[in-house]
Amino acid sequence: MVKWEKIDQNKVELEIEVEEPVVAQALERAYKKVVKKVSLPGFRKGKVPRAILENRFGAEILYEEALEEIVPEAYRGAVEETGIKPIDQPQISLVQMGKGKPFIFKAVVEVKPEVTLGAYRGVEVEQKTVEITDEQVEAGLSQLQKQHVRLNVVTDGVLEQGDLAVIDFTGFMDGEPFAGGSAENYSLEIGSGSFIPGFEEQLIGMRTGEEKELKVTFPGDYHLAELAGRPAVYKVNLKEIKRREYPELNDDFAREVSDFGTMAELREDFKNRLVKTEENRARTELEEKVVEAVVAGSEVYIPEPMVEREIDRMMVDMEQYLRIQGMSMERFLEFTGRKIADLRAEKREEAARRVKANLVLDAIIQKEGIMALDAEVDEQVTRFAEGYKQDPEKVREHFDKQGQLNVIREEIKMRKVIDFLVSEAKITKVPATIAEDTKERQEDPHEPCSNGGGTDQPR
Repeated sequence: MVKWEKIDQNKVELEIEVEEPVVAQALERAYKKVVKKVSLPGFRKGKVPRAILENRFGAEILYEEALEEIVPEAYRGAVEETGIKPIDQPQISLVQMGKGKPFIFKAVVEVKPEVTLGAYRGVEVEQKTVEITDEQVEAGLSQLQKQHVRLNVVTDGVLEQGDLAVIDFTGFMDGEPFAGGSAENYSLEIGSGSFIPGFEEQLIGMRTGEEKELKVTFPGDYHLAELAGRPAVYKVNLKEIKRREYPELNDDFAREVSDFGTMAELREDFKNRLVKTEENRARTELEEKVVEAVVAGSEVYIPEPMVEREIDRMMVDMEQYLRIQGMSMERFLEFTGRKIADLRAEKREEAARRVKANLVLDAIIQKEGIMALDAEVDEQVTRFAEGYKQDPEKVREHFDKQGQLNVIREEIKMRKVIDFLVSEAKITKVPATIAEDTKERQEDPHEPCSNGGGTDQPR
């Protein structure tokens, strides 16, 4: 038997009664487990009668074991019976426990909060329309051209702006070498501004094999206090000059970098891909605006446990991203001087927004009766299996055991509700140029210089 009442904004108290026969059976099973571990004089191990065991150690020894079985099972049954949706572990308190009596306990638990939905049909939003210009296509092709740059060694000529200089250098202060001021076979791009002012400029005009002394002064705000504002002399040996050679944008280039036979075909394909990219970007921005508008018009209490779990997920995503970048979380924290608690605090606001959005979208899913069909789940599983060249049936079986099929169902429903909201929205199209971050991606991504030796560079 279960009694329940709402005791707070999103807390429920369940009073759960377990009938005496059920308790008696659990106690008997508990006795059979406990007695195997007990030895008393006059009895073989595991053969102590229950009455003597309870008299010697107290009945509590059996109740403790029995409750580990009774409470979780009774709690699960109460949750199913009442239809509540817990979002955290319950707080259990004993009400009644005794021989020949029903067992009664209370469970206080936070549940999924109720959402007061606003008007979610017909929200008004703007959508950017992007027209890809010939200039933008050429900029993209220029980016592709630079990705296939060749570095040629200059055997007869002088070092120029934009060249890569392979150098050995040693820095001196007051006639003595200073720590971290030397390197061998260091590749420096002239004009990159990566070294202290005056260093790169004085290298221009040198020939391979030439040695030169450079007089420089460290900036007053240099990151090493012992060097800041002080004059220094660098002895530099120019060992090699490398100069970039960009391929011509012609049919030969098209055949080299793609499956197309002509530059015209490559240019058309590039434009189509730019259009598709911008259409996808515009669609994503539209969906975000629609969801944001729907969420803003709804009211819901945001439970702290849900925020904490969302932060947990965000931290896992961050760790995975760092691993892809070749960095551990520990190294990142050391490098940035932050702590895990700092990162979690930074993510709290975004996590709360995500939780609210998910609660609102889920409420709309329930109200509109949006479902994930078995055929749709199968399609997702098959697509995943084909991507990893696995047998779909085996993948489905694995997902089922791991509980991933339910995750897929939730993802399908979430996709459907967003599509539904967009289809119902009142969309005003406004002209816009290509996104600024696309322009940034088209800037010249010069190959990074590699350090062949030394520790600190004169930067």
